Amino acid sequence: MVREWDPRTASSVEIASLLDTLNAVLATDLPQDPPWRESSLREYLSEVMPGERRISWVAQDEPAGDGTPGRILGQVQVLLLGGIGVLEVLVHPSMRRSGLGRTLVKLAARRIRDEGFGSIGVEVVGDTPAVAFYESLGFTRDYVETRSVLDLGAVGWPALAEMATGVGAGYHLEFCPGGPPDDLIEAYARAKAEVRDVDDGELRPSSYDPERLRDSLDTLHRRGMKPYIVLAIHEQSGEVAGLTEVVVPAQHPTRADQYDTIVVQDHRGYGIDRAIKARMLLELRSAEPELAEVQTWNAQANEAMLKVNAELGYRPDRDWCEYGVDVAELVHRLDAQH
Repeated sequence: MVREWDPRTASSVEIASLLDTLNAVLATDLPQDPPWRESSLREYLSEVMPGERRISWVAQDEPAGDGTPGRILGQVQVLLLGGIGVLEVLVHPSMRRSGLGRTLVKLAARRIRDEGFGSIGVEVVGDTPAVAFYESLGFTRDYVETRSVLDLGAVGWPALAEMATGVGAGYHLEFCPGGPPDDLIEAYARAKAEVRDVDDGELRPSSYDPERLRDSLDTLHRRGMKPYIVLAIHEQSGEVAGLTEVVVPAQHPTRADQYDTIVVQDHRGYGIDRAIKARMLLELRSAEPELAEVQTWNAQANEAMLKVNAELGYRPDRDWCEYGVDVAELVHRLDAQH
């Protein structure tokens, strides 16, 4: 049984079943990743930024005789933002090669087309069956990053503390749990708008407008994802010269996600990038005692940040790719297969 599904109104049994399938996929495809937890999972699946929409379908067994919902064996959700539909597909390993994945993609693609969107994007993890699956549907690779993971248990903390003090004269660092103070939001937005150390591709847009930044931070909190930010402040001007962002999700609190790291062009060459990332790790050590790892994504062309990450102890893990396809072409291809 495949049906449209709303996580906001789904039963707790269905949320738990979806979590079981998600963790089965992780155990098969990314066995080194921590399993997810049910904490704020409903909110993670349903909360979106203003102007965005999320639509979801599930494939599940028929209900039991007592009315208990059947197991969720697959899910597809699409996030409609800007001019693109961003796809996520989850199929239990026991159901792979059954045609369920194609069925779910077809449902989502038709809805994206009917909503007037022209293209679909999806993140695909390298060295997993998803690569061949999406390529067989006509998706093409648009962008590649490398994910790297830092094991906090292997960090040399005295050396890290020294790195955190290595910022040039005329700058100081500020730690901002939960987000930057409101009096720095505009300066924070200017720093993000001027330049980014990493082009994160189309599927993970960054917010450069102050109000959009406030919305973004609010959405993170509502989804159960706590942001931490370290700012480098240029003392003479009071401007934000650099920033780094890490988010600790309630759904997998032992592994945090690195978001943007930015050093404004005029302030490069003063050791800001390494200092702010080192300070972040020192702060997280006490702020999030359950945290064991931090993961980050970088384009291979971003040699400066790759060098900083290597000095901090990050180790490359695997490729993380963005794939895209024209919606009309995908729907035509899937219709022709049946």
